Amino acid sequence: MSIFGALRSGVSGLFVQSQALATTSDNIANVNTNGYKVNRVQFSTLVTTSASPTLYSSGGVQSRVARDINEQGLLAASSSATDLAITGQGFFTVTDELTLNATTGEQEVTGDIFYTRAGEFRTDQDGNLVNAAGFFLTGWGRNATDTGFEVTNVANAFSGVNVSAASAVATPTTSIELEANLRASTATGNTFDIGVQVFNRQGAQRTLTVTFTKDSAPDTWDVSATIAGGGQFINPDADGNSAAAIDNGAGADTAGDLIIGADEQLAATQLANLAAGDMALDGVSANLGQVTFNPDGSLATVTSNLPTPGTDVALDGADTLQFLIDYDADATTAGDLVAIDLNLGSLNSTNGLKQFEGANVIDDIDQNGRQFGSLTGVTVSEDGIVTALFDNGVTREIFQIPVTTFNSPNALQPRTGNVFSQTDDSGQAVARVPGTGGSGVISPSSLEQSTVDIADEFTKLIVTQRSYSANTRSITTADELLEELIRIVR
Repeated sequence: MSIFGALRSGVSGLFVQSQALATTSDNIANVNTNGYKVNRVQFSTLVTTSASPTLYSSGGVQSRVARDINEQGLLAASSSATDLAITGQGFFTVTDELTLNATTGEQEVTGDIFYTRAGEFRTDQDGNLVNAAGFFLTGWGRNATDTGFEVTNVANAFSGVNVSAASAVATPTTSIELEANLRASTATGNTFDIGVQVFNRQGAQRTLTVTFTKDSAPDTWDVSATIAGGGQFINPDADGNSAAAIDNGAGADTAGDLIIGADEQLAATQLANLAAGDMALDGVSANLGQVTFNPDGSLATVTSNLPTPGTDVALDGADTLQFLIDYDADATTAGDLVAIDLNLGSLNSTNGLKQFEGANVIDDIDQNGRQFGSLTGVTVSEDGIVTALFDNGVTREIFQIPVTTFNSPNALQPRTGNVFSQTDDSGQAVARVPGTGGSGVISPSSLEQSTVDIADEFTKLIVTQRSYSANTRSITTADELLEELIRIVR
């Protein structure tokens, strides 16, 4: 019995050492695989209970593979902005299949869900970020109101991170903020011009020149403007009835009256009636109003030439001059009409216009509006926010990449392509904002290296070889004893 037991122990030793050799070979083969986690063979004894304490029954040895999936690999710098690594716990969520939703324009997850630390992502022909094994990166897209991200823990509800569809649409200029000094000793009739670039609804650029003319009254300046490159100002009260509304000249508050909202975007139903109302084109120049200053040089009053604010025309504040521009100078096509606020600073303050003895000088010009922009690149922040960069200088946040954590990451099931799948032992996947809830942060332009120590693996090869040889020796010895036993009966 003991001889056969020794023989079987030797065989079990050969088997586990062959497993150790296979594991070590796999580790060495993946020494340069980004995000690869080293596998280790753990040995444990097989014990056969003896019938008597004076007898020994050999059992042998068994092995199991332990995967150090949660071991942090070294980070190496990369020149690609879409190469990503995770510092700390967690995984990227990836899928093997995406399908474009023609209605929403989103790349929806239609394949299996996997998790990986391999962050060598590149854009494919459709603009999706995909790694070297062909798995698509997924994340949280923008919400319906474009105020944040569609944060969810349901991996199938993630969107494929796609950067090719991003563009910066043209938006009109609706607000201009000026900060400048007007020389106090300027002679009556002298002027100071400030040129501002503005954009129409299609992103075409025009030059708006705001002119400050010294009035004969003390500390008083007249404000006018000229538009160059196309377009005319709109007189909102051409019939002089002080009811600046699209109301066929009646002056009453009726349905369809022009109300300039806080966002300065005029409704299509209001614009369609422009030609029928008392509003009219007023040329390329307009008298916007008048400003006065306090004795200490601060802004005192801002007076607009628009009719008295009311339900028909709503101004945005006492420090604002508001005017309307029709960029195609065609009153029958009012869809290009835009309301612009000229903000001159707070009253009784010097944070905008001011009047001191010194040179006429522009301190700052801040206006919104932009041309159409094409994508030129993307960046990723530590909290996983993917920002698109456009050639018109605009930046826009388009996705957020979550970091998914598990209670027992070492229990994940490895799959081909350096990815893992969830198991009962790993626990539930929890998607987190990077850097929160114990999850790691994302390191952009970096790649996590393999956790394989090649010197350690070569040492294991030597030990495994010697152990395998020793087990073959015990099998040979047991075989020789059995042969001697058989010779007894001859």
